[in-house]
Order: sequence, then C-alpha cells, then structure tokens
Amino acid sequence: MTQRPPAATDVAGFRLTRWFGGVALIAITVIAVASVWLLSWFVTQRMLFQEAVLTRDFVQSLVAVETPLQDVLAHPERDIPPEAEEPFEHISRMPDVLRANLYDRSRTVLWSSDTGLRGRRFGPNAELDLALDGAVVVEKHTRGERVRGKPEYESLAQRDELFVEIYVPVRDVRTGTVIGAIELYKNPRGLMRILVQLRHYMLAGALLFGALLFAALYGLVRRADRIIQAQQRRLVESETYAALGEMSSAVAHGIRNPLAAMRSSAELIAESARGPARPGDAAATQEAARDIVAQADRLGAWLRELLAYTRPTGEAQPLALAPLVGSCLQEFAREIERRGVSAQASVDEGLPAVQGDALCVGQVLRSVVANALEAVPDGGRISVSAQPDAARGELLLQVRDNGSGIRRAERARVGQPFFTTKPNGMGVGLALARRVLERHGGRLHIASEPGRATVVSISLRLAPAGA
Repeated sequence: MTQRPPAATDVAGFRLTRWFGGVALIAITVIAVASVWLLSWFVTQRMLFQEAVLTRDFVQSLVAVETPLQDVLAHPERDIPPEAEEPFEHISRMPDVLRANLYDRSRTVLWSSDTGLRGRRFGPNAELDLALDGAVVVEKHTRGERVRGKPEYESLAQRDELFVEIYVPVRDVRTGTVIGAIELYKNPRGLMRILVQLRHYMLAGALLFGALLFAALYGLVRRADRIIQAQQRRLVESETYAALGEMSSAVAHGIRNPLAAMRSSAELIAESARGPARPGDAAATQEAARDIVAQADRLGAWLRELLAYTRPTGEAQPLALAPLVGSCLQEFAREIERRGVSAQASVDEGLPAVQGDALCVGQVLRSVVANALEAVPDGGRISVSAQPDAARGELLLQVRDNGSGIRRAERARVGQPFFTTKPNGMGVGLALARRVLERHGGRLHIASEPGRATVVSISLRLAPAGA
C-alpha cells in the first residue's frame, strides 16, 4: 500500500485549540478568583472603615452634648461621677458591640463595659497609639487571633468567628485636640452577611463573565486553528502535487514514445492479418491487435489524466451529463463485457445542465468508474444515477457498485495523494478527481462499509438558467 505524506497536524505536533483551551481556562480561572479576592478585600476594608467613621461621628456627637463625659476625659485623675455612666452605657449599647473601653492619653482604661478592666493599663498597642494621634483604626480578627492576641482580649465574649476592633479618637470640643480614645469590639453580623452575599455575587459574576470570555476566545481560536490546519493541509497537498507533477512528467515522457511505437506495430499487425491466411489465424491476430490498440489508447488516456492537473482548468461551460455518462461507459464496454459486469445508467436526457469543463468532468467520471470496475467481482453490478437538488443549486451524480467495500480506517484516507488499497495502484486517481471537482466548485464524497455497496457521490453546480 502506498504511504501518504504526513498530515499537517502530525507535522506540526501542536494543536492550538487544545493548548489554548487548557492555558486560557487556567488563566481566566486564576484571574477571576484573584479579582474576586482583591475586590472582596477592598470592599470589605472600605465598608469596615465606613463603619468605623460612622462610629467616630456618633461618639464625637455624644461627647459634644454630654458635659460629664467631657469632664471625665479632661480630668482623668478624678473618679467617674454617676451622671457620666449613662453616656458610657449608650456607647456600650450600640448595635453589635461586644465591649467598649475608654482610654485616656496615658493609655489607661478609664471606663469599660467589662468592669474588671477599669483602671488597668495594658502593654504596647499600635492601633491605640494611632487613635491617640487622631486616626481612625479598624481591624478584623478571627477567634484564633483573639486567643493568641493582645492581653485586653481576655474574657471577651465572642459570638461569631470574626469580630471587628475599632479605635476612634475623642477630641476636645473646644480645642479639637485628642484627649482620649474609645476601643470598640463588635460583631457586625448584618455587615458580614452583606459582605458574604456580595462575595458570592462577585464570584458568580466573575465565573459567568469568565466563561463567556473563554467561550468567545475559544471560538475565535478554534476557527483560526481550523483555518491554519486547512492551510497546512493545502500546503502539504500542493507540495505533494508538485512532486506528483514532476514524477508524472517524467513517466509520461518516458513511455509516450514506446507507447506510440507499440500502437503503430499493432496497426501493422492488423493490416497484415488481412492478407491471405487461414481464417482462424487472421481472426485471432486481428483480435489481439485490437486488444493492443484498445489497451494502448486506455494507457494514453490514463497518462492524460495524470497530466491533467498541471494544465489550467478549462473555462466552465454548460454541460449535459447524459452524453458524458454514456461516452464513459462506452470506453469501458469491452472490459464490462469480458467480465460479465452489469453496468446501468439512469441519467435522464432532460436533466438540467451543470457548470464545468467536459474534459475535466469526464476525467473524474472515468476515474470513478474505473475504480468501481476494479472493486466489483466478475458478474458484479455498477449503476450510475443523477438527480438535481434545486434548493442547493447542485446536481448529484452517484456511482454505485457491489464490491467488497472500504474499511472505516481506510475510508478517511481515500482520496489523499498516494494512498491506495490496490496492490498495483498509484493512489492518484481519486486525488486528482477531488482536485478537479474543487476547481469547478464541486465535491466528491465516498460512502462505504466492508461487505456493503460503495457509493461515490459527485456534486456539481447547476448551470445558470438560460445559459
């Protein structure tokens, strides 16, 4: 069996669609997750900071209207009077507050909702230092961080896994200087639920838009990959046909002259056999001579087919198929008769004309019929039929035989240059036929299964009406 050249995809060893699909899917997923994480972190920080700012404004408004609270902060060395307890209680009863601590400038707890912390002073606290410098500080912590965290976390009753620590400066109403700071521990459940829902929406949106982006890019790349593969296949076919052209030219020039000499000799034999001789000998000689002439003509026709693709395609003209089919079957009449093959043509004379070159379309039809003759056993059947498809503007010509069929693995390669299942075949007949049809805007399709009929369908464009 003749080996075909490697396919373009085998040569490249690289599938753009598969490579892009894997890399793009990973890249888009990573970008989507990273974007959701960054956006979620940013929104969380901004909303927590906004919560801290609102808390600061509330505390500052409370300090502005509560004179006892101002006196406590202005004179931290004094005891807290009973009338100052009520404003402190307002602060501790703010929504979601777990604990409230009031610090003076010396970082001593003047008042706390946890009475056990009052009057105590804890170790270094960077957030408290920032608040005493006038900044609003908000930090989010987990239960584990609370257990391993600062000493003032002791005995903190935490209801949820996460809690927020807010430090707001307290300013003197008259001078605006920072005279203390309030530390609030909160479980902002409503805010956390909103953040969780927002995170889920952002993740779903990112995945949805990522999927749409992937589908759009994958479609474009897949189309580009198909175009590239088609161009690669055409390039390989062009190189193959170029090699075939050189080979066919050499073969044609090498055997054309001996073939002409053989035909001339056969004609001389036929002429000489007409002289006086025994009737039986003359008849046998003439029959042999006619066979030589017929086979020489057939070999010449094959050579012309082999060289046909090197010549420019003739101008497409309206072409009637019925006479062409009849002429083709007439060329194979002697072999059909010798092998007892039943050859039938169901091509109506009234069929619409097709657009094509008579020589090229005839070469295609002869190549297909020749393959059918080689496939069927002696006494087999070959039928040729045609029917128009007005909706698609085509005429479908079918050649059917009852040969042994083609295996599935071989059917995908039939029609490729230099591929053949025949022991002495060259693998160029159907390849040239397909190429000729493509020049005329037609198509060639083969349907076959082992042990079943083989149907070769030739689609040709209908000639314009009135042409």
